[in-house]
Amino acid sequence: MKFSKYILCVVCLSFMAFTTIKNSEPTQKYKCMVQLKNYQGEGAYVIVSVVDKNNKYIKTLQILGDDEKWYPDLPKWWSFFETAKETDVDAITGATIAGGERSIFTFQLSEKYLKAGNKLRFETAVEHQDYYEKDLEISLENKNLKNKFIGTGYIRYVSIITN
Repeated sequence: MKFSKYILCVVCLSFMAFTTIKNSEPTQKYKCMVQLKNYQGEGAYVIVSVVDKNNKYIKTLQILGDDEKWYPDLPKWWSFFETAKETDVDAITGATIAGGERSIFTFQLSEKYLKAGNKLRFETAVEHQDYYEKDLEISLENKNLKNKFIGTGYIRYVSIITN
């Protein structure tokens, strides 16, 4: 009887390990530097998301700004965030960035997002100032994710390299 319980336990653990390996998707780590333009005012909130070709949010990768009371100042992302149930965002949050400063962070991107039409969106807002839904968008292709990109709002540029 003890032997059959042992075998059952080994079979269950083997199955769990196999399904975990089989279901895990290949991911790539990236290092990202966001350099802001010089501006007066509070620190900028920056949201980095994956969006599809129809501009539908798929996943939030990074949040620069950890005070949730200001998240509604990024209305397009906020409506996704409220309904997406992305409740465990502590691991992807960081401090806001003041005008002229930079922030460096890493993020992981599943290979399933590297397909035609998906984009990496950088969305920015500053308290009592402007909101830029598409401060910067980058086509999600491997060749694109190793460059420097110019923003249109608070972002001066973003550099991305594989990590």
